[in-house]
Amino acid sequence: MFGRRALIAALVLLFGAGGAQAGSEGRAHTFSPEGLAKVSDYIRSEVAAGTFPGAILLLQQHGKSVYYENFGVRDVATEISMSADTIFRLYSMSKPVTTVMAMMLVEQGKLSLDDPVAKYIPAFGAMKVGVETKAEDGKVALVLEPLSRPVTIKDLMRHTAGLPYGYYGGGLVNKLYADAGLFDNQALTNAELVAKITTLPLAEQPGTNWDYGHSTDVLGRIVEVISGKSLFGFEKERLLDPLGMTDTAYYVADPAKWPRIAEPMPQDRAISPMTQIRDPRKPLRWESGGGGLVGTVGDYARFSQMLLNGGSYEGRRYLKPETIALMASDHIGPETKIARDQNYYPGGSSGFGLGFAVRTSVPSGTSWPLGEYRWDGVGGTFFFIDPEDDLFGIFMVQTPSQRGRIQLALKTLIYQAMGR
Repeated sequence: MFGRRALIAALVLLFGAGGAQAGSEGRAHTFSPEGLAKVSDYIRSEVAAGTFPGAILLLQQHGKSVYYENFGVRDVATEISMSADTIFRLYSMSKPVTTVMAMMLVEQGKLSLDDPVAKYIPAFGAMKVGVETKAEDGKVALVLEPLSRPVTIKDLMRHTAGLPYGYYGGGLVNKLYADAGLFDNQALTNAELVAKITTLPLAEQPGTNWDYGHSTDVLGRIVEVISGKSLFGFEKERLLDPLGMTDTAYYVADPAKWPRIAEPMPQDRAISPMTQIRDPRKPLRWESGGGGLVGTVGDYARFSQMLLNGGSYEGRRYLKPETIALMASDHIGPETKIARDQNYYPGGSSGFGLGFAVRTSVPSGTSWPLGEYRWDGVGGTFFFIDPEDDLFGIFMVQTPSQRGRIQLALKTLIYQAMGR
């Protein structure tokens, strides 16, 4: 028992308590040891089954670690044990970080949610919307129509800009994005990537459909335009260095850190039919605001605690509480008449805020909290922030093929451990 307490004390030092929300302990649900044991058993069973080499789960409540465990190994090839300094590909868990950077500029008055993207990237003003039409002979063609209104910063943050990722099988516009190979050329800068995007049509009129894609990459470029720095340079100055996120970057530059990189199983490296999981050892110019970061559980814990605290951490304020509340509010609710595409990843009980999915209804058979906000990465990582219980959770793993199944099973077990 002493060993467990010592471990948790060490983790508080590693991740930093950072403060808890005042008055939250009395009304929050607490975990049962039996419930947490089931969480551990589930992850161990997946490692034993060969689903993934290893994983890390952290649950932090009231500013303190209430559960932390390493499972398995970083990589079956090296058999080095999983540990807190292991580096993971975060993929779309980069999106909340980029959105926080943009909201810092909003607070400074240098950016507005209602600003047209064309104010910062003029070529956006000339973009068209691709609409499929069927001729009498049955052939489908793409007709380009003018924008009904400009694409805005808010559209980028909530994925209503009409910018898809471009997976095959999603229509003619998606095929154009897939054929453009936007993921394939890691030598592009953000400026060059956005220049390529502006030669393509939008998939929908702005503000009409939730369509997950390159919006946050474009947002990252706007951060660069306004700040006059690279996205990583601005992130280091304003967020990463002050928060102590020392292992968060776009690739692992130091060869001494390469053995710390987590890998999926050798047969589980495809993140889409066109793209394999990337090698973070290779230098790259593309600082993808939508999916480029790598980092550790401790780094992301500091970021998550800052959000849960309402924008502050260890005495330093990064965003105002009202800004965090705005980000964690649903911005695509019924009143907006925004449709949801066939791959609506947040699921039926959630809307979408500015950078996160936001729970708007309680899933059947549960008492999961409203207002929980979260996101995940295509490599398998996920995090969630539960203000009602003054709690956040981070699961670090690399398993592109099993991420959805495991995330749902783990979230269910975690909330069952709280009686929810």
